Amino acid sequence: MNMINTNLVHTSSKYSNQKNRVLSVAETEEFGRKIDAIRSETMETIGKQDSDYIYKVRNFVRYTEIASRGMLMFGGWIPPVWLLGTGMLGVSKIVENMELGHNVMHGQFDWLNDPSLNGQTYDWDTICTGEDWKYTHNYVHHTYTNVLGKDHDIGYGVMRMTRGQEWEPRFLFNVPLGIVLSTGFEWLLSLQRLELEKLIDGRKSVKQVYAESKNLRKKMLRQFGKDYVFFPLIAGPMFLPVLAGNAVANLIRNYWSSAVIYCGHFTEDAEMMEDNTANETKAEWYLRQIRGSSNFTGGKVIHFMSGNLSHQIEHHLFPDVPANRYQQMAPKVRTVCAEYGQHYNSASFAKQFASVWVRLAEHSLPDPVVDRIALNKSKWIGAVKGLVDKVKGVK
Repeated sequence: MNMINTNLVHTSSKYSNQKNRVLSVAETEEFGRKIDAIRSETMETIGKQDSDYIYKVRNFVRYTEIASRGMLMFGGWIPPVWLLGTGMLGVSKIVENMELGHNVMHGQFDWLNDPSLNGQTYDWDTICTGEDWKYTHNYVHHTYTNVLGKDHDIGYGVMRMTRGQEWEPRFLFNVPLGIVLSTGFEWLLSLQRLELEKLIDGRKSVKQVYAESKNLRKKMLRQFGKDYVFFPLIAGPMFLPVLAGNAVANLIRNYWSSAVIYCGHFTEDAEMMEDNTANETKAEWYLRQIRGSSNFTGGKVIHFMSGNLSHQIEHHLFPDVPANRYQQMAPKVRTVCAEYGQHYNSASFAKQFASVWVRLAEHSLPDPVVDRIALNKSKWIGAVKGLVDKVKGVK
């Protein structure tokens, strides 16, 4: 029987398919059909429940933004009011970006025929243009998820995430860079399509980058003007509280959204792969999406605040299915994965978030150093266990 490893060539033994059973060609296609069936079953029930949900989300975003900006403009000098207004504005921006903008721009609600919720024309409340996002995220990232040399989301071109990336001294700054990128996350996403690393190594000229950034520069000016000029100015004497509140709200949004994205693809069990996608079947694509994604558990609030990207596996399998359905699809996907011996990477948010930083720290060092540390750690653990056994024997 021909065996298939879904065209995945793994770049690190740690992130290889040790937790995944190798499937035959027939098993792979059966697996794909069962995943397809989950999607079809769900899409048959899409309707009023989903339209009601997205309109409620949009209203939530609108009302929380109005209320929060009102608090900052009329009561920003009162510390508790400033804190509440700033926090609410941060939440409003998070929900607009993740549960509304991200999902709408995937075309999840195009079936409503509502121009204001059309994935092709929607533009969100962040610096990255909708056009650029649909290219770098919807097309590149979702087509070549975690494929080295294709998916720019792997370390965003500056962090080392796998042994498949040759170590360089600059990677010693993996962890602090991860924090810096989180701080300016909306700026990072806005610059992705420009591929500034090509400017640094000479493959692009300043003139090229300037021409390519025309729409982005307009969006940057509009976003900066809105949060740091227009609203502070019309607040009059509340200029500084409004300015500070807007800045902190943007930071809140950046830190949370980056944490959700990091947990979705940078955990220790998320696989990074070499490019073998040329002859990839749909079923193999499904397997790659599962192996390159990570879920985190939580209640309704954490699912809502993450745009349901807490179900990153389901999102990568079904990017055009309304995200509010992922929670009911997840147990079915998990069952199929278990049936075919495929690892379903899911854990608490805290565990996945910690796992991200462990991975960043590990790959900041040269591989021989990491191997030596692992060997010494193993010897130390063995020595401690031996000592414990001796103590038990004496007793």
